[in-house]
Amino acid sequence: MEQLTRTELRKKIMTILYQINVYQKNHVAYQVDDIIKEVCEIENEFVKDMVYGVITYQNEIDAIANQYLKNWTIDRLGNTDQAILRMGIYELKYTDTPPVVAINEAIELAKDYSDDDVRKMINGALDAYYHDLLDA
Repeated sequence: MEQLTRTELRKKIMTILYQINVYQKNHVAYQVDDIIKEVCEIENEFVKDMVYGVITYQNEIDAIANQYLKNWTIDRLGNTDQAILRMGIYELKYTDTPPVVAINEAIELAKDYSDDDVRKMINGALDAYYHDLLDA
């Protein structure tokens, strides 16, 4: 089976996080591993780590998002946009992915799946958060 690039895997992670978000909002019971298997045919540690990481730290991630979204809150974004932003913040805060890569990957997903205004909001939030991390 061919190896997927991290970029392709992030698209799958976004899809998984989107699914989970929809299930949570609609109070549908789900198993995270089942959703991962549904979206990702092969076992992948990167996918698992990212998905479980975002779920584990979602409250902290959302608090960070709300701090950096100007006059907006993450729960007002669409499910896909929430997934992209959460993934980007998670990568910046909790992984050793180079920040430029984490931000760029999130922006590329937003270019494909979010409208222009939301893409700019995601970019602005991740960029501002990154610069605050540098100054910390």
